[in-house]
Amino acid sequence: MLRARMCRPEASSVVAADGYLGAFGGVMPGSLPGCETMDVMPTYRDEAVVLRTHKLGEADRIITLLSRTHGKIRAVARGVRRTSSKFGGRLEPFSHIDVQFANGRNLDIVTQVETLHAYDAPLRVDYAAFTAGEAMVETADRLVTEEGEPALQQYRLLVGALRTLGEGTPCGRRPATMILDSYLLRALSVAGYAPALTSCARCGLEGPHSGFSPEAGGMVCQACRPPRTALPSDEAWQLISALIAGDWPATAEVSEPARNEVSGLIAAFAAWHMERGLRSLPLVVR
Repeated sequence: MLRARMCRPEASSVVAADGYLGAFGGVMPGSLPGCETMDVMPTYRDEAVVLRTHKLGEADRIITLLSRTHGKIRAVARGVRRTSSKFGGRLEPFSHIDVQFANGRNLDIVTQVETLHAYDAPLRVDYAAFTAGEAMVETADRLVTEEGEPALQQYRLLVGALRTLGEGTPCGRRPATMILDSYLLRALSVAGYAPALTSCARCGLEGPHSGFSPEAGGMVCQACRPPRTALPSDEAWQLISALIAGDWPATAEVSEPARNEVSGLIAAFAAWHMERGLRSLPLVVR
């Protein structure tokens, strides 16, 4: 907590009249009659994506964000549920914002918000994109576990995925589920759960192999196949490789059966490695 000197009008007028005194050994503001000491909370700024919100009291919310520099942040936004709030609408999930915080005792406090990109706007008029976005922010919330620890790669992945949901890929639009599947694979890879796609996840035997096992960690050879191992089609294998690499041109002519096959495999892989399924994933429109 910082401490600052506040002066009553008679004292501040002296400082204004002799503005250089404090800098050159004269009368310091704190020694002037009428000056009082008050606490000033340190502040900091960051870019962030809003992940979720919770009601607090009658008019406040607790906002969970994933930021560029400070990782996951939980902060109180006071008065944002009132209709008179100046920035309540900027603190909705999917919003990409520039935000200022004041350090608090338990939770930091949101003091200023500026919208950088309204990624939530196109998602709220497209139910398929909205449900995919919900799964994305839940995934980011689950994978970034420690508050205050930088998670720049996860932040960049989430911003890019939300932008792609609303604006499309550089080579055209893709189904929302395909963008979600790419995000899940890449976010899990950054978190240390990259699926094996070129060799057996258990014994390391070079592939290609035909089996895919979420619990084993991806591709498995015939000798290492656990029960209920899936046998994806060649097109599905190619799509998985393209999605994890972000190779959007390679996804242009993929058939719907292959897309659905891959979505099921990735959902199972994500559920296994995050210990429990994403609550929003069953709601995704496929």
